[in-house]
Amino acid sequence: MEKKEESFHWADLVAEKVIRERGKKAKYVCAAGITPSGTVHIGNFREIITVDLVCRALKNKKKKVRFIYSWDDYDRFRKVPANMPKQDVLQKFLGKPTVDTPDTFGCHKSYAEHLEKEAEEYLPAVGIFPEFLYQSRKYMACEYADMIKHAMNRREIAIEILNKYREEPLPKSWYPLSVFCEKCGTDNTNVLDYDGEYTVSYECDCGFSDKVDFRKKGIAKLVWRLDWPMRWAYEKVDFEPGGKEHSTPGGSRTTAQEIVEQVFGEKAPVYQMYDYIIVKGQGGKMSSSLGNVITLKDCLEVYEPEIVRYLFAGTRPNTEFAVSFDLDVIKIYEDYDKTERIYFDEELVENKKKYLKELRTYELSQVSEVPDKMPLQVPFRHLTNLVQIHEGDIKNVIEGYKTFIKTDFDRKRVETRAKCAWNWVSKYAPEDMKFKVHEKVSEVIKKELNDDQKKAIRILAEKLKKNKYDEGSLFEEFYSICQGLKMDNKVFFKGVYLALIGKERGPKLAGFILTIGVNKVLKLLEEV
Repeated sequence: MEKKEESFHWADLVAEKVIRERGKKAKYVCAAGITPSGTVHIGNFREIITVDLVCRALKNKKKKVRFIYSWDDYDRFRKVPANMPKQDVLQKFLGKPTVDTPDTFGCHKSYAEHLEKEAEEYLPAVGIFPEFLYQSRKYMACEYADMIKHAMNRREIAIEILNKYREEPLPKSWYPLSVFCEKCGTDNTNVLDYDGEYTVSYECDCGFSDKVDFRKKGIAKLVWRLDWPMRWAYEKVDFEPGGKEHSTPGGSRTTAQEIVEQVFGEKAPVYQMYDYIIVKGQGGKMSSSLGNVITLKDCLEVYEPEIVRYLFAGTRPNTEFAVSFDLDVIKIYEDYDKTERIYFDEELVENKKKYLKELRTYELSQVSEVPDKMPLQVPFRHLTNLVQIHEGDIKNVIEGYKTFIKTDFDRKRVETRAKCAWNWVSKYAPEDMKFKVHEKVSEVIKKELNDDQKKAIRILAEKLKKNKYDEGSLFEEFYSICQGLKMDNKVFFKGVYLALIGKERGPKLAGFILTIGVNKVLKLLEEV
């Protein structure tokens, strides 16, 4: 299905801005990146998906797009995150490149590679396929030698720009270059002299000093404030967002914009600030160094991929929001399903602007193509009951929907959503939502039931034997039994729940009984 009306979605507005400000191009370059200094969390993911959504918007406008994602793994290892193993080992590599720091998990070539692959593994699940650039490889291959030379010969301009925003000005002898010492491997070095071409002299705190030709040895790296704009110029970047911390006046975005124009002679890419993501109940932003992080993998355990995308597509990047793992999960699934019904005209929205925004949000939430017709919707709340009735057996859950499943998309949705429901129940659901259907009614439960409850349960069993019910008629039968016995409704429900699951409350009883299956329910009720 194709919706061709005007869009009010933020990703389309950013894409239009990119085309307007960057002019007609054969291909637009959109960029993102991060230093793999700690676990890549869902807050970092916001940058990746912000770029992905803008790339999709550009492609929808029939533009060719290159989406690059830079791993800044030639940055120094500054701090050992609290959630990393073998802290004492990692401490010894502070000041060295993250790519030269060992993987203390013992499964990858380096600390950087471990974190990179950990993040890369789950991006395809949400339909994101960037071109990964590993900055350690580029610097070590001396790919940026001419750009470094260019920056070094215009360092006075860079100094002037940076000093506008510094309390303590940089000296004229300052060089925008750090060198990783060939003896100790750290960047605890000072550049002493530069020959105007490709050679610098440096000394290290360890006592070592030498000269290096950065065309031949890739141990020299531009400092962050010049490295970022240098790569904008080198890759001809047209769009790159940045976090709130980079967006303050005089911050790295401000200086990068001035440096790329005045030092490298290129125009700064179109920019979009994105705000923090918090985890509900945790408070404050996530921090890789503190280790208090939620990852994309964690989110995919309870949210199907389209809903992960929906969380971001449906929220403007400059708005802070919380990722929830509590009862809000049920509401988020319901909101997504409502958006889907709106898209397929199964639910009406009178406000045209809101309607168009819902359509576009749904399109951008899809991992691949939009389904041709309205998919099967399986309420997440109902699935939380089903997976518990079947004790996590997803095949049995799918079997229960076989008459409703019409497409591969439907089958995959039921399977994925059921797995998410089981994970949520197992890890995050409140205790009053958890249950296990009895194999048999224990003597303890029988003693807990009073005579009136036992009598009501026996009557219910007889009714279930003789009659066929739907949810509505069975619900009415409950009240008929209570009226006949002059019994309080709450006492009746408590008794049946105790017989079935050993708890005083549970899912809506009529639907619950029908979902469990009348035969299994009868077996339990007749034991009372």
